[in-house]
Amino acid sequence: MIAIQASSLSLSFGDTVILKDVTFAAQDGEHIGIVGTNGAGKTSLFRLLSGAYTPDSGTVSLQKGHTLGVLEQNADLTALPGDMTMEQYMITAFPALLALEEQIEAVTHALTVASAAEIETLSARLAALNQRFADEGGLEFRSRARGMLLRLGFTEAQLTQTISTLSGGQYTRLALARLLATEPDVLMLDEPTNHLDLDALAWLEGFLAGYKKTVLIISHDRYFLDRTTEKTMQIQDGTAKLFHGNYSAAKLQMEAERASLEKRYKEQQKEIERIRKNIEFQRRCNREHNFVTIRSKEKQLARMEKIEKPKGPEKEIRVRFLSESESTGHVIEARDLSFSYGGKALIENLSFLIEKGERVLFLGPNGSGKSTLMKLINGLIVPQGGCVECGYNIKIGYYDQENRGLSESNTVFSEMRESYPLLTDLELRSALALFLFGAEDMDKSVRVLSGGERARLTLAKLILKKVNLLVMDEPTNHLDIGSAEALENALLAFDGTVVAVSHDRYFINRIATRIVELAPGTDRGMLDYRLEEYDDAYTEYLRLKEKKESLTRSAAPTEASAGKEEYEQKKREAAKKRGEQKKLERAAERVTVLEKELEALEEELFGEAASDYVRAAEIDRRKGEIEEELLSLYELLM
Repeated sequence: MIAIQASSLSLSFGDTVILKDVTFAAQDGEHIGIVGTNGAGKTSLFRLLSGAYTPDSGTVSLQKGHTLGVLEQNADLTALPGDMTMEQYMITAFPALLALEEQIEAVTHALTVASAAEIETLSARLAALNQRFADEGGLEFRSRARGMLLRLGFTEAQLTQTISTLSGGQYTRLALARLLATEPDVLMLDEPTNHLDLDALAWLEGFLAGYKKTVLIISHDRYFLDRTTEKTMQIQDGTAKLFHGNYSAAKLQMEAERASLEKRYKEQQKEIERIRKNIEFQRRCNREHNFVTIRSKEKQLARMEKIEKPKGPEKEIRVRFLSESESTGHVIEARDLSFSYGGKALIENLSFLIEKGERVLFLGPNGSGKSTLMKLINGLIVPQGGCVECGYNIKIGYYDQENRGLSESNTVFSEMRESYPLLTDLELRSALALFLFGAEDMDKSVRVLSGGERARLTLAKLILKKVNLLVMDEPTNHLDIGSAEALENALLAFDGTVVAVSHDRYFINRIATRIVELAPGTDRGMLDYRLEEYDDAYTEYLRLKEKKESLTRSAAPTEASAGKEEYEQKKREAAKKRGEQKKLERAAERVTVLEKELEALEEELFGEAASDYVRAAEIDRRKGEIEEELLSLYELLM
């Protein structure tokens, strides 16, 4: 049975077309992921489905008797009762059960003052109400509401906190908990993974995987989509297309479909060209039987169902971090590092050493001090105990998840000019173009930029800074899927050291060579996982974590033998060799990509860009970058 259906939906804002002729149906129990670049129209589609927007044309149909629940990405905090506690607000999600409770209390009170003649009737009434209350979940709805809050990262102490004191992230988690507790027939979630730590993410995945009703999810979290959806809708150029399978499966289908269409288009164009040349040849011959052939060929062209030229893949940011001169082997060392805020110890006695070339991901629950640690490494705040030191000749590039390094009073271009006064206008505009800032965006105020645009501007500034250590706090938070993948590819090609905090498990999977879990109270304030398999880093981390916990739970610890230590050392050496081999394989893949790009640029330089000196200069600059990178890659491979 169809749960919710859209028929020929179209929406425009002024002259800007957002969606055009979008048609799809979600069946009862289906879980559909909705993907597309920032600004593609995903949130607008949700607002049309929920009735918040009125379409220019088309209709939305919700199955009769079905309930609809929506989690908005940026909801209005002022719409909530600020004087209510979180626990009280959760309970308001169950008005029918609260009304039953009031009826039960009223009948119970009436029994205490009833006459003998009324007692039997009132007792029967009370028994019926109690039975109905139990049947409709009244015995557990309060504990279920509390459980939702606790599983989404709130502590027992926070449940009595009033809504007016919540941060934006806490409010989003509260709204998500309340919505899930009501279990609507059609559940629509817009970026539900924002502000969740890894434990809460894992719980939410399990909850949604077992959710028997219809779910529509907008998310840039590819790992989350893979585990919670069975179909994927791509919003592109205002249109929607549905693919069977989760994100990873749908991505392969999208790529195969595009390649097939491009092949068919090229083949048809060759056929059309051949027929036209045949017609031209017949005309030159100028004989009667030739005219018969000409008319036949012209009819063949007219009858041919033309394949529209495929649109290229959506524009993506093109990132390559410029590395500085060689650094020492010891890049960062922390010794007994401590930092407290508001009387709460965020980091306690943390000690670690990060070596050159490692890509270290720091994990931990919300509030465990991960962002604080990134600021301590970058020297933005001073430790209250212990120290953190960088090695010789370390040049740091820092990415702040809030993008606080941007000046609100600047334009996009003046923000770049202020940071790099010695570069030419062309160099600055070229760097911005790599991050999808067009000519019309250069004079846009930083103040009005979206979260995704601010993230891209911060990255544009970062690539021009020659560094050998990247310190990044949630770098994929505001990026769409294509941009996140471009960033991942750039970090894999970066020959320096990467230290990052992220909740994006797809990002962790691709990037991490080592995972450090902040764990106050342990020997060095952390649990260290050196990974043997880099291609599936997060899964490997979970395996090692379970193994470590299993060993802790099992027999009493014994003194490690020399033989066991030797065995572990051999395992580490083997893992290092596998890591080096993976690095060589990635370098070879990168060479192939760069050679193709270089060939395309040279073709463009002597073709379409021959009379465009601005584009020619951009191409010449990019060619130089590619040739420089290729030389370093060939040196590595040789």
